[in-house]
Amino acid sequence: MSVKEVKPDGVKPPVRPDRKPPVFSAEWRRQIPARINRGLYRQAPSVWDNMRPATLLHNIYKSIYRTTAFPKTERERSEAFFNSFLLHIQPAKIEKHALRFTYTFGLGLLSLYLFILLTISGLLLMFVYVPSTEQAYNRMLDLRSAVSFGGILRGMHFWSANAMIGVVFFHMCRVFYTGAYKPPREFNWCIGVILLVLTLVLGFTGYLLPWDQLAFWAITVGAGIAGKANWISDHINALPHPAGAPTVPALGDLTRWALLGSDTVGQEALIRFYTLHVAVLPVILSGFIVYHFWRIRKDGGISSPKESPE
Repeated sequence: MSVKEVKPDGVKPPVRPDRKPPVFSAEWRRQIPARINRGLYRQAPSVWDNMRPATLLHNIYKSIYRTTAFPKTERERSEAFFNSFLLHIQPAKIEKHALRFTYTFGLGLLSLYLFILLTISGLLLMFVYVPSTEQAYNRMLDLRSAVSFGGILRGMHFWSANAMIGVVFFHMCRVFYTGAYKPPREFNWCIGVILLVLTLVLGFTGYLLPWDQLAFWAITVGAGIAGKANWISDHINALPHPAGAPTVPALGDLTRWALLGSDTVGQEALIRFYTLHVAVLPVILSGFIVYHFWRIRKDGGISSPKESPE
């Protein structure tokens, strides 16, 4: 039988010599973040200072723009162009004449801005439009009466498309007038011609989408003109060729079927024009635009009036 020791009231048990009571002083509590920081990250307490909003925003800015905001020397200006994602497509140095607005009239960049505006407005219109012969025209009417700012949105898309065709054409005229098609820029001139053709084809494919009388008969006439290309294959087949050699198929009939998908303008033609207009041609045009700007950068920027072919 064990006897339990009874302690009198008011007497505390003795403290073990190997255990000390915790001391939570104010200085110790202030050091808690630094202790955690050193324990987790094994570095100086400056990590907490870098998490302050002002310092964090400054570090994010410096991670994107690694140079000074307003470079003064030639070296700082060159580094600002080479280290910036937005400026690296531009040459570090340009000719003085390129700064004159009347030399280029900004037609190249204006074409790019119109294409961006067309892309944004076209994506918004896709939320309303349905590529169906039974609903396409009614959706156009809904844009003017039932959709908020629908008329403005369609007008922006329509007039931007017309303006882009004109601006690209005048841009080509400016390049030809200033001799910017000469070596070493003759290949980029060919890319510009392709961009002009793609712009015209984009406008042609978008003309059928409203599905009104004007669009229907315009595409009917355009497909009929494309069908007249049979004379090309007829002339090729009329040339002397070895016996048993295959003949060239009728190019006009193939082109007409590729556009319409049938003998008349109907649902097949509408869905083909819609796919070309919103998916195929914009992707191809975007690729050529990127390559066009890259070639301008590699060819030394905007052409100089002093340059002459060898």
